[in-house]
Amino acid sequence: MKHSYQQCVDVCLECMNACNVCYVASLKEYDLAMLRECIRVSRECAEICGFAAQMLERGTEFAEQICELCAKACEVCAAECGKHAHEHCKHCAEACRRCVQACRQMVAV
Repeated sequence: MKHSYQQCVDVCLECMNACNVCYVASLKEYDLAMLRECIRVSRECAEICGFAAQMLERGTEFAEQICELCAKACEVCAAECGKHAHEHCKHCAEACRRCVQACRQMVAV
């Protein structure tokens, strides 16, 4: 069971890292007010992706529900980060889109 989840786990961890980088980098930007929502959702998304990866590695029976939650969080984060021109936001949005795809494929299996 664990092996079939590995690709999704890897993508979730990549996304978590991209979200964390975006979160930290956004805190250092000049216009914090403009990035307030980006900071909030990237932090939340990173935590959900990390949780999803942990639970999938354990072979949870709640994989489908957790992957759906992760996909929804990533959709919100990708939409928010996609509004900003910062390189860390673009990278985060791309990682989130890949994670949505991986999580939705997991749910479809």
